[in-house]
Amino acid sequence: MIVKLKKTNGCYRDLTFGQPYVVIGIEADELRLLNDAGRPFLYPPDLFSLIDPKEPVDWITELGKDGERYSYPAALNKSGFFEDFFDEKAKAVAIFWRVVNQRLAGSAESRVAHAGPS
Repeated sequence: MIVKLKKTNGCYRDLTFGQPYVVIGIEADELRLLNDAGRPFLYPPDLFSLIDPKEPVDWITELGKDGERYSYPAALNKSGFFEDFFDEKAKAVAIFWRVVNQRLAGSAESRVAHAGPS
């Protein structure tokens, strides 16, 4: 899934208008993506328009008690994973960057394939 910021928003200075962002997960209906500082933060989905709505087939989706959605690749779909990541626990950091680098490489290849030959 790829999104872009709909308009410049002073509350979210870590995002750039028009920049495509690869969604790496959904948590309580918010989108987790790498911001301009390379940090995997959560953002409200209404800030973005969809460029590519296709979600990765390896995402595990669960619904919370109030119907909120949680979707992540299996390796990132563990309770407390992002707490460990932000606490800079080596295992979580290594897993995160391995998964995200694979996802970003796949998204780049997909965009090139859709663009066709120059």
